[in-house]
Amino acid sequence: MTNIISFTAPPLPHYIHGGLSAFAPGDRHLSRHNIGVFDLLVVRQGTMYVGEDDRQYEVTAGSALLLRPDAYHYGIEDCRERTEHFWIHFQTTGDWHYGDDSLQASKSMLPEEGVPRQIQAFSARKYELHLPQFTMLSQPGKMYETIDRLIALGETDYWSSSRWQIDIHFQQVLQLLAASIKKQASSPRAACAEQAAAYLRRHYREDVKLQQLGEELRFHPIYIARCMQAEFGCPPIEYLLRYRVEQAKLLLLRTDFTIARIAEEVGFHQAAYFTARFTRYEGISPRQYRQRFLGG
Repeated sequence: MTNIISFTAPPLPHYIHGGLSAFAPGDRHLSRHNIGVFDLLVVRQGTMYVGEDDRQYEVTAGSALLLRPDAYHYGIEDCRERTEHFWIHFQTTGDWHYGDDSLQASKSMLPEEGVPRQIQAFSARKYELHLPQFTMLSQPGKMYETIDRLIALGETDYWSSSRWQIDIHFQQVLQLLAASIKKQASSPRAACAEQAAAYLRRHYREDVKLQQLGEELRFHPIYIARCMQAEFGCPPIEYLLRYRVEQAKLLLLRTDFTIARIAEEVGFHQAAYFTARFTRYEGISPRQYRQRFLGG
């Protein structure tokens, strides 16, 4: 049974720092005792071999491992290929516990009997956030995108508006991680949608056509559109446009490229159309977005 780490909220866990690391063949994870923070590892490429106390894990691409702050972590063996992984350090000021039975409702989480509803309305009700210690992610591509944005925003954390966005993106990371607990065998619809999304993410700079997408996946374009609408809430072209905007946000924060160049870099042929789409999705223009987070 999967081990679960459960956090009592409020308060929710909070983000501290994160990054992207690359290991060459022969590198391995550091050995550390009681680091004092939770360390979330999400592998994007290759495989990491990591142990925690008496447990050992082979963390492959698309999987995540959550290391505890009070345990001993160590590399089991060297990486055999180039391996890229995101790491996120976070902590909580609330209670947390670890075990394989954490999904059972805690008595302390249940409404207190005999307390009038009027009084309950003036106090926060506690609940538990359950995270798997080791899991295959249900939406690895979306996790990579969210962490990438989180790290980019972390580079601008001098601004209060950035700090708020950092907190939002970190909670999205936790939500994606928690969703993996409930992941069942992938349905054909979900598999088709994820394949289509992965293809669009790889080719977002190109002029992708629905017919081309269908030929690559060997599904009818209408079926692909229905699958993506069901799984992501939007058809393929809308998903592609939103992904381009997300990549543009990273360039706005990490480069001094002009708006026109950023539009071209992410697959828009016209800067005006890019600005219109960006404003529609974000509520502000690309220039205003850059000024808000970089103060320029």
